[in-house]
Amino acid sequence: MVIVAAVLAGTQFLAPMAVSDTAFTGIDGGPYAADWTAAVDGPQPHNGIVPDLAVPITMSDGVVLKADVIHPADNGRVPDGRRPVILQMQGYGKLPLLVGEAVLSAADGLGIKQPLEAWAASLNLPGAGVDGLFDMTRQLDSGALEAAAQDWALAEAGYTLVQVDTRGTGTSEGAWQVFGDREKQDVAEVVDWITRQSWSDGTVGAMGISFTAITALEATDRAPAGLKAVFAYEGSADIFTDIAGPGAAVGVGFLVPWLLGVNALKMIPDVTALLVGKFDPVQQGRWLRDRIADPLTLVDMVVNGYTAMTPDQLTARTRELVDPNSGFRRGLQTDITRIQVPTFMVGAWFDIFGTTPTDTFDAIPLPREQKKLIMGDGYHLGSGVGGFGHPGLPPRLDVLQRAWFDHWLRGIDNGIDRFTPMVVKQQGGGWTDAPEFPRTEAVYRRMYLDDIPSGTSPGSHYDGGLSAEPRQAAVRDLTVTPALSSLCVRDAARITAGATAILDLCTNDSRVWENDGLSFTSGPVSAPTTVSGPIAVHLNVVEDAADGYWVATVNDVAPDGVSREIATGQLVASMRQIDEDASKRSPNGDYTEPHYFLDLGRRQQTVPGVPVTLDIALTPIEAVLQPGHRLRIDVYASNFPKALPPMIFLADSGLKPEHLRLDPDVPSWVNIPLTAAIPAGS
Repeated sequence: MVIVAAVLAGTQFLAPMAVSDTAFTGIDGGPYAADWTAAVDGPQPHNGIVPDLAVPITMSDGVVLKADVIHPADNGRVPDGRRPVILQMQGYGKLPLLVGEAVLSAADGLGIKQPLEAWAASLNLPGAGVDGLFDMTRQLDSGALEAAAQDWALAEAGYTLVQVDTRGTGTSEGAWQVFGDREKQDVAEVVDWITRQSWSDGTVGAMGISFTAITALEATDRAPAGLKAVFAYEGSADIFTDIAGPGAAVGVGFLVPWLLGVNALKMIPDVTALLVGKFDPVQQGRWLRDRIADPLTLVDMVVNGYTAMTPDQLTARTRELVDPNSGFRRGLQTDITRIQVPTFMVGAWFDIFGTTPTDTFDAIPLPREQKKLIMGDGYHLGSGVGGFGHPGLPPRLDVLQRAWFDHWLRGIDNGIDRFTPMVVKQQGGGWTDAPEFPRTEAVYRRMYLDDIPSGTSPGSHYDGGLSAEPRQAAVRDLTVTPALSSLCVRDAARITAGATAILDLCTNDSRVWENDGLSFTSGPVSAPTTVSGPIAVHLNVVEDAADGYWVATVNDVAPDGVSREIATGQLVASMRQIDEDASKRSPNGDYTEPHYFLDLGRRQQTVPGVPVTLDIALTPIEAVLQPGHRLRIDVYASNFPKALPPMIFLADSGLKPEHLRLDPDVPSWVNIPLTAAIPAGS
């Protein structure tokens, strides 16, 4: 699964990232790519592995974590010498990964893995309505599986692999901390333990996907001396902003199943230790005691959050979520300023963690030779890297990962530091590099919402216009109500990690959702127009109750009327207080990234009938509006299962209708970075 540090205030974020004297390659890796691929696909120095399973590692507080150590082997024997180590801190239990790696290794040994991956990647049934399924299978020959798991091929390449169950999960003792301070200390202690082993040369790389990518980023927190590099695939340095509470609404569609899944998996006993003759009844007894004491970590918080009608009904534990100074809330963030080792990240615009990677990349205090970011147009079940390894596209992910570790752990001058720092898939366009983000040629512009019909969205609850100049002539209230049409939209695909993206109608067209929303559409662009950067929507709203919940999306509307969402944001009205020190503005003075306190102590309920202004932060994007396409802003009053505000907010809102007030004296607009002006809707 499933954290951003202090950001620069004011307009400083618009300055280009520091450019070094190094000449970076294009997205395909330039002259170095062939050697990177050959290092993975060519002959390896070792021909097998020797596993050392269920290895106990005792933490400074006495808690025992369990590890699997995979050594390289020559004809069944571990060779002499010390080697660099690649660490993965696991949250789902190392047993499933062990089984999965054994299957992949067996398939590779039989010579069928690559042909099967290539065959699966070639599948396609145009017009069947399940293109999303093939978008996922298309990634199977991109090295994504190998980069996500601890591929045993890394051991044959001369690395020792260490897989450790995080405290309170899998076979490790203790209570699951959910990215807390003690968990960060554990990672540092594990790194230190590795450096003291006879088979370690003292250099460690951290890697992982999702949950384990988060722990890889966490590994930097205590700056352990042995840690030399990180490769984080679909991770997060700010879980709260990404999923736990963006805009004060909880990402229930992922968070609840995830909590239940981790809590279920952590109850599986140490089968591996039993099979290899290392079963320790005393240690297993302590493991069982810890599981009985904490069987459903954080589930009580979720239940309390959705049953407490008033603040005084919140438990102390739940209050930690709405207190920005609590240890739990701080634990959901990685301090980016502590990242002092070369870090390679892979994400996607509609990944569940897609909100923060660009900010994280910019904030890592390292030169661009030592930090890289790939952003695809995909979901958590696949970041949209289909085609990697093919001509004109980036190398496979396993190739990039291997080159990264070879350079930073082994000191091989293979040119990976000169790989282009930021590679992005433009929504509506192709793969390209981004010298900076937002692009310097993209200028922030207001586009105003008005009640002039565009004639392009007849199915919307209201079809309005979007213009670079204010056109609203008189005050008018447009009403939206909570609804469930968001069950099958791109936001639902995002929060379900891409599961619903299998169906085209649930990802590529918002017109069903727009039946319950207000649409504001521009005129068509005459030339390709790039949108690059974070976006903010400024709304003048009126509530019928003491609270409300607002959702805004940015859509790319094709000439045939298909409306594809490219950015999304949300905000509970009573939690609208903005932290100016953490927020960002464009030169025109408007917010581009408003950051909220999301502090229950600062809550300001709305007064029925009295207008308030909301500045809603939308996800950063890189997109291209092709000629004939239009820009659309959609406004809604709900977004389940993408997010659901806690019961305190829902109770005060009464799920009553809400009103967007279009007032020429208090206009509503979107502040959006564009490479060219967009004509008004007619």
